[in-house]
Amino acid sequence: MQRLGSIVRQFLGGGVGTHALPAAVLLAIVMGQRSSFGLFLSPINSTTGIGLATLSLAAAAGQLAWGFAQPVCGMLADRFGPARVIAVGAALFALGNVAIVVAPGGASFLVVLTLAGAAGAAAGGAPLLLGVVGQRVSPARRGIATGIVSAGGSAGQLTIAPLTQGAIAAAGWMNAMLLMAVVTIAALPLARAFRAKRAGAVPASRGDVHGHSGAAIAGSPAVGAGVAAASRAAVRRAAMRDPRYWLVTAGFFVCGFHVSFLTTHMPGVIEACGMPASLAGAWLAIVGACNIVGSIVSGMLTQKRSMPHMLMALYAARAAGVLLFMLAPKTPAVMLAFALWMGASYMATLPPTAGLIARMYGAGNLATLLGLTMLFHQVGSFLGVWLGGVAFEASGHYDWMWIADITLALVAVAVHLPLRDGPRAKPMAGVAGAAA
Repeated sequence: MQRLGSIVRQFLGGGVGTHALPAAVLLAIVMGQRSSFGLFLSPINSTTGIGLATLSLAAAAGQLAWGFAQPVCGMLADRFGPARVIAVGAALFALGNVAIVVAPGGASFLVVLTLAGAAGAAAGGAPLLLGVVGQRVSPARRGIATGIVSAGGSAGQLTIAPLTQGAIAAAGWMNAMLLMAVVTIAALPLARAFRAKRAGAVPASRGDVHGHSGAAIAGSPAVGAGVAAASRAAVRRAAMRDPRYWLVTAGFFVCGFHVSFLTTHMPGVIEACGMPASLAGAWLAIVGACNIVGSIVSGMLTQKRSMPHMLMALYAARAAGVLLFMLAPKTPAVMLAFALWMGASYMATLPPTAGLIARMYGAGNLATLLGLTMLFHQVGSFLGVWLGGVAFEASGHYDWMWIADITLALVAVAVHLPLRDGPRAKPMAGVAGAAA
């Protein structure tokens, strides 16, 4: 028993237990609700008659707002502290759920889901949470911490999707939406874990402000803070001119197209195949369960394997999975097998994407730079959600979307070919000067 306790303490050490676990729970609550929104589309459409294309556009607008809010939330967290930003975002996210019930209509849905998407970015956005966690856990524990936080989103999908499906069936979509608001409010105390660092908090590393050296931050605290801020700004400007950053971002754009199309429209795919609605909730739950394992394993492998090679393998697996799904007969067993396959790679792309950015530009810049990368991820999400609705209303099937999925996955494989892990790459021009 003592040995087990020692193993647990070792696993949760280095800031993992105090920072990664609360971040994972927050991400679980927010991402669990976002990934379950597709379950609401059919009952909302039946109740209001808004139309699938309009609902898809509203949901896509929320995805886009989520992306645009990511870098803004990172900057607000730098200014006011992550705890305040997370708490305010959670409250607004819950209010958005209530507003959907109070004002169900096409225009109101567009406004509410857009604002709720931005609020959700503050409450449980992966860049903000990963940025804070990356700075507060020890470098040796950063890979596993990233995997745990990423797995939190899947854990939310695993638990909240069946809960949502059951609540809709038992009490209707409006009461289910209100239940989600209550769950979000219950998470508010978790923001306390991200208050300003206390003396003795685990430092990220000496070089994490700009990714090269800690010497630039020597001197008095005031001088050090000013130099550190200037150094971070220089690194961020250099990243904007670095083709490697935009190749990583292009790959993550494809990830957004994939995952948001699946979470929003897979319930409709299952319904169109004449299968029960309960299978949709099970499909989302299985994806979430598999992704918990996939995200944690991916996070652990970032410490040992080439992250560009990991990303190429994950996107290639997605292309193969979608192709096999297109060719297979549509039975419940095939649907569940597809969930297993896609779940294993679902958000497993996040740890190596975040790890590459942290290695190339420093963990101190992760929240802002990953936030901008997440913006393009959400542009992909917008297109996946919106075009999915447009394609189905125009043709009565999703074949064109599956073809787009395969094509984009292969493009994502290609853009990672020239990339190397940060420490083995040449330093960016202009960054060395900023570190001096």
